[in-house]
Amino acid sequence: MSIKDRKKLILASSSPRRQELIRTLRLPYEIRVSDVNEDTGPGLAPAEIVEQLSGRKAAAVCEMYKSELPENGIIIGSDTVVVLEGRVLGKPRDERDAFGMLSALQGRAHHVYSGVALLDVATGQTLVDHQVTAVYMKPLTGGQIERYIRTGEPMDKAGSYAIQGLGATIVERIEGDYFNVVGLPISLLSELLERLGITVL
Repeated sequence: MSIKDRKKLILASSSPRRQELIRTLRLPYEIRVSDVNEDTGPGLAPAEIVEQLSGRKAAAVCEMYKSELPENGIIIGSDTVVVLEGRVLGKPRDERDAFGMLSALQGRAHHVYSGVALLDVATGQTLVDHQVTAVYMKPLTGGQIERYIRTGEPMDKAGSYAIQGLGATIVERIEGDYFNVVGLPISLLSELLERLGITVL
């Protein structure tokens, strides 16, 4: 039996988008949700924020489910933030907050950071890294922003938009990994898995 067959991935996320992406690897996986505090200390760079939170999510799942996890499991934690000129944009608090975010993003470039942390249940070894993608948003009218918000799609998304949904219509172009903007940079994840002995291809 190969290493690939013996290892099981454990995704520390309730995000349907990340669950869809993890399935593309065609490796055995299960979902374990971590209810962690996502507050971070002041002064952290965006890369430090997503790496810290990704690691925190993986560690929380390891602690919460340690008696249930397969010994050959690899826990995957991930976190995504949208950054506009140094300002980190999380999920909107309400529709007014979403309108403010989308108004600030429209017609401009911003950056999406996604962190990935892998924790080997058997050894405790942890690998953490991040990916960055530049996103260029179309110029939008207030009416367009309001209509998009009324769809409900922005309300649980960092930066108040979903590039894999109707939000694709307000994005002009990107530079970098598309899946990073969705919330899980699959190419980076596969490289980290390789370092733990799991060959995707």
